[in-house]
Amino acid sequence: MIRKAVIPAAGFGTRFLPATKSQPKEMLPIVDKPVIQYVVEEAVASGITDILMVIGKGKRSIEEHFDRNFELERELELKGKERLLKQIRHISDMADIHFVWQRELKGLGDAVACAEHHVGNEPFVVLLGDTVLQSHQPVTKQLLKVYERYQEPVVALEEVEHAKVSRYGVIDGKAITDSVYLIRDLVEKPDPEHAPSNLVVASRYVLTPEIFKHLRTVPRGKNNEIQLTDAMRQLLKDRAMYGLKFEGCRHDIGDRMGFVKTNLLFALQHADMKDEITRFVKDLARTL
Repeated sequence: MIRKAVIPAAGFGTRFLPATKSQPKEMLPIVDKPVIQYVVEEAVASGITDILMVIGKGKRSIEEHFDRNFELERELELKGKERLLKQIRHISDMADIHFVWQRELKGLGDAVACAEHHVGNEPFVVLLGDTVLQSHQPVTKQLLKVYERYQEPVVALEEVEHAKVSRYGVIDGKAITDSVYLIRDLVEKPDPEHAPSNLVVASRYVLTPEIFKHLRTVPRGKNNEIQLTDAMRQLLKDRAMYGLKFEGCRHDIGDRMGFVKTNLLFALQHADMKDEITRFVKDLARTL
């Protein structure tokens, strides 16, 4: 059973400057909860008990968010705010959470490589810290079920418009069920005219420890960074790899438009906000 997860969260978040000058993009709120907490909750709901976050300069607030705040807890207790107290304590009790620093930002592949000592010789999952996946069954759990069947690496897949494939790692694969693909090749951020498909890797991975050998030897790729996709491409020479078109919806918080849309959608799912937000949206639409 896979019990360890790695959450890379070391990037600068330049698309959100100046908001991210002093706070991580992963700590930007979706209504009343930071993005990265949704990611951790997905991992925990999938049975993960041990989480390593890879952070960088200016990310200390992520550590503080998942640590206990005894002064705040005492204040909430004195004021009888039991519901909020329970929520705050739950954050630090969800899982065994550790942190490691990515000393130089050399790409997603390098961030994952920072987890080698912690992961050891075990398969593990990777969840990108700036993407929320909403589904009836956690997407990570969906991937783990595929791993349990095939005992090979698995990635989450999503169909996107061909014009957008240059933002992602793209697969060339063969469908073996309605939702599972045997991957033949991967390309990192290809030009749309050269992309092998419009099936892209959607920020969740189940990997085996052999990936670290390839992360140590893979040359720098797109944007002069160590690309996880390139290391996975090398891994394909050693073993099979699968992709799963997951059931659910991906909310990409990596850009401002996705962030604003996600906040609106999640606000409409809050019982105490739904009616007022609905009226606001309808009134606003009439003025446009």
